[in-house]
Amino acid sequence: MRTLGDYLELSNEAVDEQWAQILARSPLPPGKRQEDFTPIEALLCFFGSLVVNASRYGSTTAHKAPTPVPELAVLFRRPPSSVLSKMSNLSGAWAHGAKYEVAVSTNLLTDRGLAESLYQRILESARAHGVSELDLPDFIGSELAILDQSQVSDTEIAQAANESTQTSGATDTGDKTTQATREVAVRIGQFKFARSVLINYGYRCAFCGFSPGPGLAGRRLLRASHIKPWRASTNAERVDVANGLAACPNHDAAFDTGLLHVEDNLIIGISPALRSSMAANPILAAAFTPPMLAETLILPERATRPAIRYLTWHRLNLAASDPEAV
Repeated sequence: MRTLGDYLELSNEAVDEQWAQILARSPLPPGKRQEDFTPIEALLCFFGSLVVNASRYGSTTAHKAPTPVPELAVLFRRPPSSVLSKMSNLSGAWAHGAKYEVAVSTNLLTDRGLAESLYQRILESARAHGVSELDLPDFIGSELAILDQSQVSDTEIAQAANESTQTSGATDTGDKTTQATREVAVRIGQFKFARSVLINYGYRCAFCGFSPGPGLAGRRLLRASHIKPWRASTNAERVDVANGLAACPNHDAAFDTGLLHVEDNLIIGISPALRSSMAANPILAAAFTPPMLAETLILPERATRPAIRYLTWHRLNLAASDPEAV
């Protein structure tokens, strides 16, 4: 019987031994029961669950799932459906996973340093065993830094998990495992939201075009924020890319507090309070005038535009009324 430490306290020797075991497998004959997932297989499935929505694929469509599902299936000598099932267990999509899975996911979602360390050790060991970038691409890399981006408190996550359980009609809302599973699903949903928003905006600030570049991807210089805040959004709105903006810290804070707003035509507006402070503070003014603040929201070609209903909510509830805002 494995313990939580077998997954979260993996030594380099254990990682190497497991890769050697996995790569020595022969394809499974039809009808024969699969081996249990090793810890590194389960961990790679967890990381895969951050970028793939496993619940979108059934037994007849599993072969259509994107990277890293086909690559993991080949490496593990397992069908894609098996890899997707493990991803679903680890992402909180299914409540009947193995005993350790909720605890593994919770620890990795709340400790980015641990998640990065395990991911890098598994990937480095794979390369040492001859697993190429083609066989197993670095499918998440620096994006694990997004785990630190959530501006949602643990209390809000727990509340959202409770709401999700009640909405589903489940009767075991007080069960600790059910609650933890729902919280994992909420956290992964927010990771996917933030990742989708950053991709949608080309990893650039929508207000000024600033991009930290891959070398500084984990330094919190670019954030994915909700237009209509989490606390006021429904579960569906909380993961809607059209309810998100990518912004540098200055413009993110100004937008979140209503000092900046966005009109339906994407023109950026400035509140009276900010205008007044800018008049007396040249350095502040420089940060909120061209070229440091664009006249209209910066969107890549073919990007999803922010939905008007979210922009309207933000103007009515957060932004100060300003007839001069342009």
